[in-house]
Amino acid sequence: MDLWVRERFLDRFEQGYKVSETLHFSQSEFQEISIVTTEALGRMLLLDGMIMTTERDEFIYHELITHIPLLAHPAPKKVLVIGGGDGGTIREVLKHPSVEKAVLCEIDGDVIDVCKKYLPTIAGKLDDPRVEIVVRDGAAYIAEHKNEFDAILIDSTDPIGPGEKLFTKEFYEGVKAALTENGVMACQSESPVAVPDECRRINSLLRSVFPYVQTYAACVPTYPSGQWSWTFCSKGIRPLDSINDDVAMTIAAQARYYNREVHQAVFALPNYMREIFNVESSKTLA
Repeated sequence: MDLWVRERFLDRFEQGYKVSETLHFSQSEFQEISIVTTEALGRMLLLDGMIMTTERDEFIYHELITHIPLLAHPAPKKVLVIGGGDGGTIREVLKHPSVEKAVLCEIDGDVIDVCKKYLPTIAGKLDDPRVEIVVRDGAAYIAEHKNEFDAILIDSTDPIGPGEKLFTKEFYEGVKAALTENGVMACQSESPVAVPDECRRINSLLRSVFPYVQTYAACVPTYPSGQWSWTFCSKGIRPLDSINDDVAMTIAAQARYYNREVHQAVFALPNYMREIFNVESSKTLA
């Protein structure tokens, strides 16, 4: 009998993938962790039955949550990733030559251990000497680190369960306080097709905290509806003001998705997204 993974998202979307092998299944303190091999997308990480990442398309998400904000900063040296226990965002952060330290703050240490064992192409840089792994609640961690990070990347799960507190005004205020004066942040901000109201809520909260807020979007086939968004925020830097072309070219040479044309294009939101994210026109990027 065929075995399938079927993910139902908020009783609105359902998707399925044929499974050839179950590699891991466990229950951590926080959630159910599964690794399966799918015929379509290779190895897949699921948390509480929800698809988090796959070998086949993870690079889209991880490159966009990382390179768009980091290339807006003149030379990020210290970067914090909150969530992201699969290691993909850390892997991309370490491609930036200016980065001296990358902190991974993940609430569930079991996720890190499982991904290091079963998803080495994604988690393979977690043992790099520049990486510090902190197994702790992200909101509590940033409260103790004021004015410390050049970039903070919120690579969270959906706003339910362990990830829920990472989508509050209090948390975003903590992120702002943990950034240096020229610091930048980016967070995953959900699907404008699957949950437009949630996207609108997140955007409104971010605008109430940060002076500069700009959402960008791309297709990630694995995620509900296939359309996903991220949001760039800062105290004073706009996302396209000053991009180091030499570094961008270095990143693009290593990337599977990112290039300079993509960097511009992801901010060109269609009209329905402009309505959701309160974007008047492309002039807001200048």
